Amino acid sequence: MTFQVDADGLLSVAAREQTTGVEASVTVKPSYGLSDDEIADMLKDSIAHAKDDAINRALKEAIVEAQRMIEATEAAMKEDPHLLNEAETAKISATIAKLSAAMQGTNRRLINIAMDDLGFETQEFAHRRMDQSIKKVLSGRKVDDIKMGEDA
Repeated sequence: MTFQVDADGLLSVAAREQTTGVEASVTVKPSYGLSDDEIADMLKDSIAHAKDDAINRALKEAIVEAQRMIEATEAAMKEDPHLLNEAETAKISATIAKLSAAMQGTNRRLINIAMDDLGFETQEFAHRRMDQSIKKVLSGRKVDDIKMGEDA
């Protein structure tokens, strides 16, 4: 990060985000009675909090993703309950509860782990749903009627 005040009193700040390499710069002209030092302090504070802002944004994105995952799983369970036995339903429901609990906290890593767990617990269910969909599409069709590859 670089700070520079030119002869006209304009403050220029340039910074590069370390993980993505994205660079940004801004030039600030003092107004409303703020001195160059006050503006520089304000910019330093905003930059100092940039990491916290990024962490909070990542947390909120993880929560949104987790909520979508829960909603999709619950919808699938409601639509195709016959593809799960009682033990599987209980295990998936418990994993959803674990993810919901993780979403109440502020640890993005725990949310991601809980999402991975839900993905693992629903993997076989997803396979069964896919098989069921394929069977519906192919039901009553002859092998010769099915086009494969580029001709499809």
